[in-house]
Amino acid sequence: MNISGLGSSSGSVSEFILLGFPCSKEIQVVLYVFSSITYLLTLMGNRAIICAVFWDQHLHTPMYILLGNFAFLEIWYVNSTVPNTLVNFRAKTKSISFTGCFLQLYFFFSMGSTECFFLSAMAFDRYFAICHPLHYAIVMTGQHCFNLVVSCWVCGFLWYLVPVILISQLPFCGPNVIDHFVCDSGQLLTLSCTSAPMSKLTSYALSSLIILLSFLFILISYARVLLAVLQLPSASTVLRMPSVSGRHKAFSTCGSHLAVVSLFYGSLMVMYVSPGLGHSAGMQKVATLFYAMVTPLFNPLIYSLRNKEIKATLRKILGSPIII
Repeated sequence: MNISGLGSSSGSVSEFILLGFPCSKEIQVVLYVFSSITYLLTLMGNRAIICAVFWDQHLHTPMYILLGNFAFLEIWYVNSTVPNTLVNFRAKTKSISFTGCFLQLYFFFSMGSTECFFLSAMAFDRYFAICHPLHYAIVMTGQHCFNLVVSCWVCGFLWYLVPVILISQLPFCGPNVIDHFVCDSGQLLTLSCTSAPMSKLTSYALSSLIILLSFLFILISYARVLLAVLQLPSASTVLRMPSVSGRHKAFSTCGSHLAVVSLFYGSLMVMYVSPGLGHSAGMQKVATLFYAMVTPLFNPLIYSLRNKEIKATLRKILGSPIII
């Protein structure tokens, strides 16, 4: 990605100003404290999951390998934006270099795309394990799991590469103020000195495509699981649950997963699937805050830390009971 040396194409703009949350000093302090606590808890929760999956041989299964990679992704996802946001809360000049802005844009969107792929893979894993248990161990081998994980990472980081390159090549001659706390493609396209219909179309199409397709895939996967759990007649081709405890566990798992999926995809759709609705800058910031800071905090709680196997492993590592 040729971002260095773009000064000639960027005109007089060598840096951008991120307005963030323009409000009183007291509210800025509250937001800073809230963001700091959220950031630290997110790092702690996801690192705990990674440690548990790494140290316990019993967790070296496709489900937990996917969870471990997802937790690793969440750490880097928040690191792509939150540290700079925290610095800007306390800084007088909330600037970011031209190159730094586009690097943040690339990594933030690439990790968001990777998260969509991992959420889809995790949903498919649960569907296949619950609805086709006899074939699961045969199909989801270690090699197939490795290929699935690598595919999620590679596809995620390639998905938004072209839009970032196209936007970075646009001329920026001023103004350079971004009314956001992150470098966002929509804001950058607005600041460009020339209209860029191809860049806008490519950015919007790829964002909408991955969000809608992955969300639909996840819904279908969990719907099939719920049909199996509820033993509906339409699920005649699905293996029925053998016990009440099994049905309750599967239903609880799907319900909690769908909760975080709805939160993550709901905020994404507000930003990137329906930009033509004229959302205010405040609404865009709140939506971004949810999928950039809030959902990475909830994900370890919902996906793993309420899992008995994960908690048992963490008890062994820490040598003390964990109450969640």
